[in-house]
Amino acid sequence: MPSLKDLKNRIGSVKNTRKITKAMQMVAAAKLRRAQDAAEAARPYADRMNDVMAGLAGSVQGDGAPRLLGGTGKSQTHLLVVMTAERGLCGAFNSSIVRKARVQIQELLAAGKTVKILTVGRKGRDQLRRDYANLFVGHVDLSEAKRIGYVNAQGIARDILSRFDEGEFDVATIFYARFQSVISQVPTAQQVIPAVFEASTAGSERPAYDYEPSEEGILADLLPRGVATQIFTALLENAASEQGARMSAMDNATRNAGDMINDLTIEYNRTRQAAITKELIEIISGAEAL
Repeated sequence: MPSLKDLKNRIGSVKNTRKITKAMQMVAAAKLRRAQDAAEAARPYADRMNDVMAGLAGSVQGDGAPRLLGGTGKSQTHLLVVMTAERGLCGAFNSSIVRKARVQIQELLAAGKTVKILTVGRKGRDQLRRDYANLFVGHVDLSEAKRIGYVNAQGIARDILSRFDEGEFDVATIFYARFQSVISQVPTAQQVIPAVFEASTAGSERPAYDYEPSEEGILADLLPRGVATQIFTALLENAASEQGARMSAMDNATRNAGDMINDLTIEYNRTRQAAITKELIEIISGAEAL
């Protein structure tokens, strides 16, 4: 049985931990609002660009389609871009993205495909390289970025596009968590090369536009921007999901610390009461012996 001093020290330690988790929860809540606003503001632009490129892609299918749209004609080599956080203490946020990527890696390897991994965020790199270190082709460190901007997405997009131009892969897929709420972040896999468009105006006719100089030329210019836009949207969704998951995890940790303090306090009081009772019995027994 622990002594009174040990119990008192444990209570003090858990109280200090609760202060830290409570502070982290408040910081995450403040960052979440800003990150959520940024993610939600980017969605209409991304959806509209998706619709425009979907309309253009539908009219240039075939031999005239740009390489980013038509692909290389094969799907042997896959580049998986796994986006996670630079820091932990955010519940299952990082592990859920990595788990989805692991499933994809195993399926591709089982099918005889070649897999290459590019990670964005330290946590994903640390988890994946334990088993797939030989598949790594690069890593993007965003630990110095105070706030995710479009310039960060452009750097990642340029790296991916240059690898595609050099023939390093046939299909590229990004993995991230789509933000839904503080308690719900959905791990998502999205193919970016060859480009895949899902029109949001399904079942309705798109308006007709006349393009200058040509639909093929405009699409060839928009496709690289579309890759950067998809990556930027994924980074924003990840940032909001990370703060939401951290806020929820720290709230749970704070509640658990409070429960532990209550349990330790009860144990402390019982141990103290038992010690006092024992001393009283010893005093009474000594008095009766006299």
